[in-house]
Amino acid sequence: MASMHANCPSCNLKYEKEPGNFYGAMYVSYGISTGIFLVTAFVLYYFFNDPALNVYLISILLVALILFPFNFRYSRVIFLYLIWKS
Repeated sequence: MASMHANCPSCNLKYEKEPGNFYGAMYVSYGISTGIFLVTAFVLYYFFNDPALNVYLISILLVALILFPFNFRYSRVIFLYLIWKS
């Protein structure tokens, strides 16, 4: 589930350019995770009348775990778009 293609299926771009190339994708992943945390917290606050702290923690953890595959793949894709020189 967490594997990626070695090359792009349409343009044959090799995804792993050098060791440690995707360290920058960690920053993109951090931004996506922060957005997920904030959106989940706002939804809980405004639509569920500010529940207890443990509800926030459990809900944010579950949503983050469910969206982990999305976050993993798309943080790499977004990072590739940021560093790509055409």
